[in-house]
Amino acid sequence: MADDLGVQITKKRTFRTFKYRGFELEKLLEMPIDQLVELLPSRKRRRFARGVKRESLTLLKKLRAAKKDLPYGQKPEPVKTHLRDLIIIPEMIGSIVGVYNGKQFINVEIKPEMIGYYLGEFSITYKPVRHGKPGIGATHSSRFIPLK
Repeated sequence: MADDLGVQITKKRTFRTFKYRGFELEKLLEMPIDQLVELLPSRKRRRFARGVKRESLTLLKKLRAAKKDLPYGQKPEPVKTHLRDLIIIPEMIGSIVGVYNGKQFINVEIKPEMIGYYLGEFSITYKPVRHGKPGIGATHSSRFIPLK
């Protein structure tokens, strides 16, 4: 025990590598789209089987152009879109998408954990309720208090 205290073990910290359904990110990026679709849940597989819209392809082209020729570690310009129903694929990782929520564009940075989700899931369309103190007239007994 005394020997163990004197010896300091330096262990290099390893970060958890991202995996989607058992495949690492590098493998997902080089995987053909038809193989990738097989890994997605049934609703998303059906969506790809029915075809990809022109608007979706246009957005992907714009995302590629925004990421092209960027220095390492620099974030690309946001690309604005109304396509809340677009399924996130590995090619989009690292991009910034301005997703319209009905009022404004919410910037969403695409991360590996978002693969297989819809863009709209990351741009909330409502303002969450803040339950604060009730005001005058909130209960039956406070109805009879004069409003100053």
